[in-house]
This record gives sequence, C-alpha cells and structure tokens, in this order.
Amino acid sequence: MIKKILIWILTLLGIALGSEVTYLLLKFFKVTYLFGYEITDFKRILAIALAGIIGGIIFYLISPWVINRGTQSTYKVEKMLQKVPTNEIIIGVVGLIMGLVIANLISGPLKLLQISWLTSIISVLLYVLLGYFGISIATKKKEDLLNAFSFLKRINIKDKDKTNKMEQRVQPKILDTSVIIDGRIADIVKTGFVEGPLIIPAFVLEELRHIADSSDGLKRNRGRRGLDILNKIQNDMDIPVEITEKDFEDVNEVDTKLLKLAQFLGGKVVTNDYNLNKVAEFQRVPVLNINELANAVKPVVLPGEEMIVLVIKDGKETGQGVAYLDDGTMIVVDGGRKFIGDTITVIVTSVLQTAAGRMIFAKPKSAAEKVS
Repeated sequence: MIKKILIWILTLLGIALGSEVTYLLLKFFKVTYLFGYEITDFKRILAIALAGIIGGIIFYLISPWVINRGTQSTYKVEKMLQKVPTNEIIIGVVGLIMGLVIANLISGPLKLLQISWLTSIISVLLYVLLGYFGISIATKKKEDLLNAFSFLKRINIKDKDKTNKMEQRVQPKILDTSVIIDGRIADIVKTGFVEGPLIIPAFVLEELRHIADSSDGLKRNRGRRGLDILNKIQNDMDIPVEITEKDFEDVNEVDTKLLKLAQFLGGKVVTNDYNLNKVAEFQRVPVLNINELANAVKPVVLPGEEMIVLVIKDGKETGQGVAYLDDGTMIVVDGGRKFIGDTITVIVTSVLQTAAGRMIFAKPKSAAEKVS
C-alpha cells in the first residue's frame, strides 16, 4: 500500500516538474515562434500540459527503481546509525545547525543582487557546503565540545554504559513459521533453557493467518495450532514476547526476510527447517535448530551396552527386527525378526548419526532370552 502511494506521489512530482520546467524555459527564453509557427497562449498552455504528462509518465516508470534504491539506502542508514554513539549524533546535529545558520547569514546579502537564479544556486551551494563542514568539524572536535558542554559529557558516559549493557544483553530469538507450528518451542521455553526476548515478525503472523484460513483441513489445523502455541507462550510463560512490524518490502520470501531481520536486530533465528538452517549458515546468521537440540539431548549409548526393547516389526534386511526407544530413536535388531511382539535384552553393536536422527544397531543378547 505504501509503495503504491509513493509511486503516485512520484508521478505527481513528475507532472509538476515537467510543467514547471517547460513554463520556465518558455518564459526565460521568451519563445514566441517554434519551427516557424507562432506560439499562442493556448499552444503555450498545451505545451506545458504535454510536458507535465510526459514528466509524469517518466517518473511513473522509474518510480519502482527509485523506491527500491531508497529502501535499500534507508536500511543501510538505519544500520549505520545504530552503530553511531548518541553523543556523536547530537554533536553532528549541532554542527549541522551551526553550519546552516552561518549559510543563512552569508546568503542574506546575496538577495540584494538582481540575478535571482544565480542567487538561488549560490545559496543552495552555501547551505550544502557549510552544513557538511559543520558536521565534519563538530565530529572531529567532539572532545573539545564535550569538555565545553558538560551535559553532553554526561550523556556520553550514559551512552557508554548503555552500549555495554546492550553488548551484555541476551540476543533476541526470532521464531519462524515452522518452529511455531511444530509446538516444541513452548515446552523448551517452559523449561527455561531459552532466554528472551522472543521476536515474532508481523510477516510470520500474516503467514500463520493465511495457513489458518486455508481451505485445506490439514493446513488450517496446523495454522490454528501455531496461533494457539503463540498465545500459550505469551500468556502462560514468564518470557518477554515482542511483535515487530519491521518488514523488507523489497523481499518476497519469508525465509529471506527472517535472515535480514536477524542481521538487523543482531539476533538468532529459531527454526526446524533444514534448508533455512543451511542458508543461514552460509550468510553467517546464528541459528537455533530444534531438531538438532532434540538429537543432542537423546540418551547416549555405546557399543557393548545392554538395553531392554520391544521388537514391533521386521526390518528392511532379512531377519532384522525393529524396536523404538521412548524418544523415538529406532533400534535395528539383527536377527530380531523372530522376536516380533516380544520384549528382549539386546546388546548395542554400533550407533549411526544421520540427518534424520540417531539410529542404533543391536543384536539379541541370547537367541532364546525373553523378558517377561
């Protein structure tokens, strides 16, 4: 919506600029004939209107590029200003004001000149140059200014303390859609292993709402489950939850927006999406993967250990049986097919860690042994 409004504003600006430039050219050069034809008042108005239409079309066509460049520049400026201490910003503003005041005093006598266009150009140059010099000199002489103005020095001390506190502050955790729908994040938060604040981007909420309104029953239930999980975390758990309206309108994919937001806030993305995890690692964005956490907290077993399992089905290979631990870890029992439906003691032979999780290989302790 904002992008469309900006496009129309730029289009109107193009119309006004085209009309005004044409009017000034006709007036300044006092054009009365063009290509042998006399320019009447009607033709003059028609030329101005036509120039305005052309200017509007040109600005309409280039407005998306201008808006995208402006958005990127704004993002870079925001990121740059976050790194600048408050006292330097204040000093820079003071220097800018002083430069503009001096430029105004100098440009005042220039108004006595009868050449208005030359006066305007010189005045603009004075404002730009003196404004720049004001900022540059003030920031380079900031120590002298801080000593001269004690209240700025106090602000500087507070700013340093604030910066140190921000450096020691816990990094915000940004939740993606998949980890919200998964639901295990609520249990992890409840244990206290995750420190806040939890950041919920507005574009993630919008994606959840679309899923919850889907005509597909399964998707609709997943979306509603995600919204219920968010309400549970926000209302029932002692952890700060923040909803950010920060968006990146030049990006369409939610995953890319999440990574940009993490870079902007200096936070970590919480996900269980394998592909997002890999892209984040490539872009050097910190990630907390719920699946990796689940694999990490599974009990460690070593070859030679014994365990009691219930063989529930046959395996892929001949004679194999399959059992499961309480946490879902699959145990492949070599020669366990004949024990399907029985609880037996097995000896671990090897452990295999895969992307899907941990897999344990074992063999029966005794071919005739069963656990009652």
